[in-house]
Amino acid sequence: MTWTWFHRFGSPPYFYRVAGILIPWFAWIAAVAAAAGLVGGLVLAPPDYQQGEGYRIIFVHVPAAVLSTMAYAVMATASGVGLIWRMNVAHAVAASCATIGAWFTVVALATGSLWGRPMWGTYWAWDPRLTSELVLLFLYLGYLGLRGAIDDGARADRACAVLALVGVINLPIIHYSVDWWNSLHQGHTVLKFGKASMPPSMLVPLLLMMLAFTMYFGAIMLVRARGEVLRRERSARWISEATGA
Repeated sequence: MTWTWFHRFGSPPYFYRVAGILIPWFAWIAAVAAAAGLVGGLVLAPPDYQQGEGYRIIFVHVPAAVLSTMAYAVMATASGVGLIWRMNVAHAVAASCATIGAWFTVVALATGSLWGRPMWGTYWAWDPRLTSELVLLFLYLGYLGLRGAIDDGARADRACAVLALVGVINLPIIHYSVDWWNSLHQGHTVLKFGKASMPPSMLVPLLLMMLAFTMYFGAIMLVRARGEVLRRERSARWISEATGA
């Protein structure tokens, strides 16, 4: 039963139809969670006892940073599925993740720099967490550049999949960098074992924003993946039925 469900998602018509159903659900959840999270984080949550009002940038920075790595993990997983089972839909999903993940990484780096200026006295430090996050951006840009440089679609899929899988080694480095090396970056407060190091008045809005960013990623990725599937399957008969053309 599990394998039937798995292979069914490898069918372009089935994926296109299911993605169309999921997109509005993901979008509405993202909108509601973002509204609640922003009100809770920017209005209702109290100032931090050390950082004052400046800490509120975490309600954008932390979700963006988490989604930058999550998007890469989805991209690499889809790439692996595409390589092993030769699913064209999986390669389409991987290709759809790259641009979104790159923008999440840009937002994480930009907001981190804005946060770092008042807290560290500088916009940028070659801190292990910041440096490994910058490497992640280069991996995304390398993936996009490689895909654009190869005209043959099948070759581009295989080459980009290998690059995505090799780059997975950077994900644990990003996550554990604050534990493995001396780091200016603060330690884990949410994504850790045990109790979170934040009061509920701050933690709940942050979790809502992480949910909003995750659902937003899901919605936009599916929109892009549907477009990528249409591009790849443009000569197939099912497209005229699915689009009503």
